[in-house]
Amino acid sequence: MKAKNRKIKSLFLFFVLFLIITSPALLIAVQKSFATRIVCVGDSITYGAKIEDRFIHSYPARLQQMLGSRYLVKNFGASGYTLQKSGNFPYWDNPAFQESGDFNPDIVLIMLGTNDTKPYNWTGTEKFLKDYKELISHYCSLDSKPQIFLMTPAAIFPESFKPANHYKMQTNVADTLSSAIKELGEQKQLPVIDVHEYTRIHPEYFLLDGVHPDSHGAELIAQLACEAIQQNR
Repeated sequence: MKAKNRKIKSLFLFFVLFLIITSPALLIAVQKSFATRIVCVGDSITYGAKIEDRFIHSYPARLQQMLGSRYLVKNFGASGYTLQKSGNFPYWDNPAFQESGDFNPDIVLIMLGTNDTKPYNWTGTEKFLKDYKELISHYCSLDSKPQIFLMTPAAIFPESFKPANHYKMQTNVADTLSSAIKELGEQKQLPVIDVHEYTRIHPEYFLLDGVHPDSHGAELIAQLACEAIQQNR
């Protein structure tokens, strides 16, 4: 009788594995239930603007490929949005903000600030950090109790801007807020991924418009995030 029960259990497990392997929909459902869930909060750089086939080559997409099926990475980038509530397009008002929390993340990657460097958005380090702390508190308060990673914004290369472009980002402000984010990470004892420092030596990845990285730049950001996650899990 025991041998028969073991045989039945073995056949049942084989059947379940067969269904998972042969059914992409079931595989996705299993992944959603058991994988470590990662949300990528950010602006157009996270979204993958200007990158051809962003669903494959944006930094969140490349991060998914690097981490594998044990993780489920979701892109919540919103083009043109700021971290500051006083900005012209606050991330707080974008549907991605609510949706990123509804995803019940285990890990939250925050890379905002590039659009905050515009003259009409920048109100100073103090107000920027105030809103940043509130954003951290929001994600920390989720039922899933996610691990938070801060990411400094990518470097800005105004010398690469085309004459007809409409960007107004300020390089010195990007430097200032990047330093502030690193200090905030130390205060909050949160890991910081210093995208700003690593991208500043790669202007060749920003020839599209001086602001948005190409697929190589996105891969670099994904690699930095992947290494940070693996080191802190």
